[in-house]
Amino acid sequence: MNSSFRPAVASAPCLLGESNNDLIQYSVAPAEVALLNGLSHAFGICLNANQDHPEARFLDTLANLFQQHRVEPETPLEKHDQPWRHVYLIQHGVLRLFRESSSGKVAIHHFFSEGDLIWPVFGRSRTVRNTLCLTSVLPATVWVADFANFRSAIQSYGDGQWHKFALVLTEEIAELTSMREYRKHTMSAPERYQLLMDEYPELVKRVPDNQLASWLGVVPATFSRLKTAFANQAGKP
Repeated sequence: MNSSFRPAVASAPCLLGESNNDLIQYSVAPAEVALLNGLSHAFGICLNANQDHPEARFLDTLANLFQQHRVEPETPLEKHDQPWRHVYLIQHGVLRLFRESSSGKVAIHHFFSEGDLIWPVFGRSRTVRNTLCLTSVLPATVWVADFANFRSAIQSYGDGQWHKFALVLTEEIAELTSMREYRKHTMSAPERYQLLMDEYPELVKRVPDNQLASWLGVVPATFSRLKTAFANQAGKP
């Protein structure tokens, strides 16, 4: 055997130049694709390759109303005592919907994450009597449109389309809210914590504990004890 023979050393992929032929190049979808996918999901419309199809034109019309924004954590998007004027579609991040009393006490109603469409469901929210607030929990990329233009575009699409769209989300928010209140009055804190872990496992990993405690309806100290107890239980053989 020739002792001078040495096999060629392959470079690790992370050390290869961007133009190296050994690297597989992936095309990146335009940001607008995320917007169209979110809108198609919200309206139950399958994206059609035929751009002349009425549903494709409708989604394109809606998409043109939105502008992409990147926001830092704890950025207020909608405030109480001011009309809620915008529609949001989350491309990345988490937003929280809550009410805040004059004394500063906060009641968190819901968290929204990737793919969720958020708009002023209740008529009162579109007036100066609005009591709802919307704020980013994490750094977020959101698509934002004027609510009046958004609603007008849906109404122009066909008779009854706005009511059909609005009813679905209104019922969903009402159901989530009523179920959460029911659980607060009929289930113990450990039972509610277990449901939180089962139903929102990814949210639990991303949202600060004090906000999850408010959402669950317990004080932060109780939430911390529940978290520790469940972690210890999970670690047992």
